[in-house]
Amino acid sequence: MGERKGTNKYYPPDYDPKAGGLNKFLGTHALRERARKIHMGILIIRFEMPYNIWCEGCKNHIGMGVRYNAEKKKIGMYYSTPVYQFRMKCHLCDNHFEIKTDPGNLDYVIVSGARRQENRWDPTQNGQVVPEDKETSKRLFDDAMFKLEHGVGDEGTAKKVNPALGRLINRNHTAWKDDFAANSALRAQFRVKKKEMKAKERIDNALLKKTGLEIALVPEHEDDIKLASLLNMKPTKSAVENQKIIRKKISMLPSTPKTLTTAALGISRTSAAATSLVADYNSSEEELS
Repeated sequence: MGERKGTNKYYPPDYDPKAGGLNKFLGTHALRERARKIHMGILIIRFEMPYNIWCEGCKNHIGMGVRYNAEKKKIGMYYSTPVYQFRMKCHLCDNHFEIKTDPGNLDYVIVSGARRQENRWDPTQNGQVVPEDKETSKRLFDDAMFKLEHGVGDEGTAKKVNPALGRLINRNHTAWKDDFAANSALRAQFRVKKKEMKAKERIDNALLKKTGLEIALVPEHEDDIKLASLLNMKPTKSAVENQKIIRKKISMLPSTPKTLTTAALGISRTSAAATSLVADYNSSEEELS
């Protein structure tokens, strides 16, 4: 039925073939709502984000591959290649951002409303295939000697990396020659890892139950173990040593109390200084605690 949708059209009784096609007669467009701004040179398309960006309106991150209904229009030419600009609305706020094509650098450029998340690098540093620039492509097309030299360089590069590629192929073939043994080894490793995870989960659950906490415990780190071993929660002196220190301080005090005479408002008052013994005893206990 789908292949007949383009041919089985309903023509009303008042249809006049002189008016042209059916869309022209009805005053509609073949693209329907997508062409509602076609008179302005704008076509509604489905645009997929080419890289990660940050929205300037809500400051949220928009990942590569997110799709939008964008307004596509032609804004210029790069030699014989048209340059298009796309305008779309952020799905998290009311901000609009515009992106245009850059045929010269084989890339997309943000015009307004957003900024690119910079994670670009030189493809020559990690062995990626780098497209030839325009000047090199022109010389390869016009200069036969340059094309020959370029081909010799490519052959040299292929010979240089061929041993490494051969080792990788042999290693892969050796590792997966017996797929049953490889699968058994992987499953054995998984079983050991699963037992360790279950044992750790039991320990964590016991600790949470003991402390009454309801939090997610992070994995234990070696630095945490070293730091915990340095902490000493025990007192520096035992109870016997503290008692000896207190007795020594008491023995150093005078055996007979002294009297102090004070005069205030013409009245003399005599008090015993023996209370200092109790004060020194209490202060020594506070220092030791």
